[in-house]
Amino acid sequence: MDYGTQLRGEIAAPGTTPLIGVYDMYSASVAAGHYDGMFVSGFGFAASYYGLPDIGFIAWPDMVAFVQRLRGAFPRHHLLVDIDDGYADPEVACHVVASLERAGASGVVLEDQKRPRRCGHADGKQVLPLDEYLTKLEMVLATRTDMVVVARTDATEEADILERARCLAATDADVILVDGVRSVEWIHRIREVADGKPLLFNQIAGGKSPRLSLAELTGLGVDVAIYSTPCLFAAHEAMEAALTGLKRADGRLPSVDPARGIGVAASTRLLERNIARHQRGPGGPAEGPA
Repeated sequence: MDYGTQLRGEIAAPGTTPLIGVYDMYSASVAAGHYDGMFVSGFGFAASYYGLPDIGFIAWPDMVAFVQRLRGAFPRHHLLVDIDDGYADPEVACHVVASLERAGASGVVLEDQKRPRRCGHADGKQVLPLDEYLTKLEMVLATRTDMVVVARTDATEEADILERARCLAATDADVILVDGVRSVEWIHRIREVADGKPLLFNQIAGGKSPRLSLAELTGLGVDVAIYSTPCLFAAHEAMEAALTGLKRADGRLPSVDPARGIGVAASTRLLERNIARHQRGPGGPAEGPA
């Protein structure tokens, strides 16, 4: 399947395309029932797979293996993958992109951060020299065949943000992301220098960017919105509440309403869908984009 072409078509359609951040197979299983697109979040994967913050610990074979499992369970969903800086030098970045495309990724996000990297909404970010990043980006663009490539800058100085956004828009990258945008005014300014290139907006709870609805983002000319951590943070909050309740109840589990609650039956039904998606015929119903 031409996963990149499908995502590219979704981005080109009217409105803002939402991609929901997932961090493991279970969170992806839940997200798949609500949205057609997933964002494989570096923040979430570092937290889930390593138990570490998003500061450069991810090894590319682990990310490729995760995407292979995702595509196996979700054959029709868009999968946009965070690959940080391409995991070091341009040759590695190109190898990772080729591996992810073979695994069925719809697209990747390649950033211009210098190591040690930081979450895009954290302080202390440093960026590579622009020429060095553009060389890596051009090599990645020459490597992909169909995959969507999002060019991301983490610049923080005003003049540098606009210059990098302008230069990224002049490449063959499909979409531009300026991470950590702090205001609606800055979305307008980036839109002005992007020369019609599709824009991506990254929202993370507690981050630096304003909380905007899809309708508001569409009105601002934003084509894609990634929600990096709603599943991860919701799981954290729910687990804290569940374990606090279990401790208060002296270890007695709460009762579960079979019709509405989440117990073994509901969990099993959720996971069985990951098998059933492959058993539907070509004309049968399916979750996710056709």
